[in-house]
Amino acid sequence: MTKTLVFGHQNPDTDTIASAVSAAYFLNKAYQVETEAAALGTPNAETEYALNYFKVDAPRIIEKADTDEVILVDHNEASQSVANLADVTVAGVYDHHKINFTSAAPLWFINKPLGSVATVLYYEYKNADIEIPAKIAGLMLSAIISDTLLLKSPTTTPLDKPALEDLAKIAGLDDCEAYGLEMLKAGTDLSTKTAKELIDGDAKSFELAGKTVRIGQVNTVDVNDVFARRDEIVAAIEAELSDDGYDTFVFVVTNILDSDSDILVLGEDQEKVASAFGVKLVDGRASLPGVVSRKKQVVPPLTTAFEG
Repeated sequence: MTKTLVFGHQNPDTDTIASAVSAAYFLNKAYQVETEAAALGTPNAETEYALNYFKVDAPRIIEKADTDEVILVDHNEASQSVANLADVTVAGVYDHHKINFTSAAPLWFINKPLGSVATVLYYEYKNADIEIPAKIAGLMLSAIISDTLLLKSPTTTPLDKPALEDLAKIAGLDDCEAYGLEMLKAGTDLSTKTAKELIDGDAKSFELAGKTVRIGQVNTVDVNDVFARRDEIVAAIEAELSDDGYDTFVFVVTNILDSDSDILVLGEDQEKVASAFGVKLVDGRASLPGVVSRKKQVVPPLTTAFEG
């Protein structure tokens, strides 16, 4: 029997990897589906920390789906997915983002506005009365910590905290706060990354009013450390604008300790981006106090500015 591939978006983050692994296990136990977790890219440093800590092997990396049926996690937009998505059957989706998905056939589509897809899957496990293995629980709690910045992000919901607490018990983790800080800090060591790796590491493309807007984001403990490399970052962004056909690139640099961000904007629509956030760009840069979430605080105002 051909396995069903379970994978998240390109440039995978911790929630993407954890959700692929946990959804694959859940589907196998709940519905006897033969599954395999996969990834559309190499796990980042934060995710590697979680995988190593809980002793879980990273999923196989793919560029194209090599099976007929797939399950999407942590995304539902074709531009963020596997290259040959149009050639396979999407049998289900587990997500927590805006919906931009069409299908000619019925499918399982579970999309809830929770802090992470791992939270969504936690309640799927509970509703189905399926035991969560300790290692997978560790990945799932890591995903919640990552996507909610230790429950401090505005994306955090009342359902995330009890899920995190229960997953910590299952995983045998006594101090979520200490573990979470170490995991988040592991993802902020940007010194060995090239400028292209910085802008692409967690980047997603969005189609807004006929324009392709690329939004990249990095977490750090010092925004100025990133902007000290401004010239090479600008050169990398300009190369992508030219080579990949993006209209606008918004690079978000987030301080995980202060819960603030700075943006660097290049491309055709700088004025629209500035108006979206009510700021003035100085050499393409502006500060966004209190902004940490691309999903809730960056994409919605940009969507309004472009399409409103």
